[in-house]
Amino acid sequence: MDWSLRGCARKGHVTYAPDEAELQDRLHVTTQAGEAWRCLRCADFVVGEPHGSGPANQAPTVLRGKALKDATILRLLAVERFIRGLLLLALAYGVWYFKNAKTSIQQTFNQVIPAAEPLARIFNYDLDASPTVDRLRHLLASNQHTLNLVIAGLLAYAVLQIVEGVGLFLLKRWGEYVAVIGTSAFLPLEVYELTHQVSVLKVLALVINLAAVFYLVYSKRLFGVRGGRAAFEAERASESLLEVEEAALSVSGKHLHKAATQS
Repeated sequence: MDWSLRGCARKGHVTYAPDEAELQDRLHVTTQAGEAWRCLRCADFVVGEPHGSGPANQAPTVLRGKALKDATILRLLAVERFIRGLLLLALAYGVWYFKNAKTSIQQTFNQVIPAAEPLARIFNYDLDASPTVDRLRHLLASNQHTLNLVIAGLLAYAVLQIVEGVGLFLLKRWGEYVAVIGTSAFLPLEVYELTHQVSVLKVLALVINLAAVFYLVYSKRLFGVRGGRAAFEAERASESLLEVEEAALSVSGKHLHKAATQS
């Protein structure tokens, strides 16, 4: 997929007329339909007046190529964080509702279990030895303070997920750091859960989180990896069309100077 063309299809082309004459000549052509300027994102020529003009170093920074693909991946991760945050909020509400209705639920439970025993004996099922019934009894016996701590923990985790989602969706570097630190902090807990019970959902969640941490640290050069922020900014700048055109002009100038010297 050409990510640059996809971006222009969604958001439109971005053209710019730099003040530098030689650079302007490389971004501008005259066609039968009129003047055309090269798009800073997809590099195609677009007929019409440029969207902006000025010094080359003041040209708008446009995500293109690999940077645009990375932005799409980050926003997909952000959506996953938003969904997880909403689910945690729903779970916190469920625990809060259970806490307030625990007395009535306890009464219903105490009435249902004895009433269900004759039917359970028909199927040779011992309710007193049922692990599910035992877990429900322990849950109903939990005190208010414990439930308050569970609610607070769920809310804190939900807020963390939403903050990560906002930072990733806005393509902020602090969001990438928050996502890596927040995700890494819970990896030992996910591994511990797998040592007790393995499920497809748990394994999938662990794989996604490990891949997200590796991708963010490696591709965004976080924590000084692969040269850190300076190398990341240099890589991003090198993908700017104006930077590429300036480099091409510089190389052409060197070749002309070399040819003139040799002659």
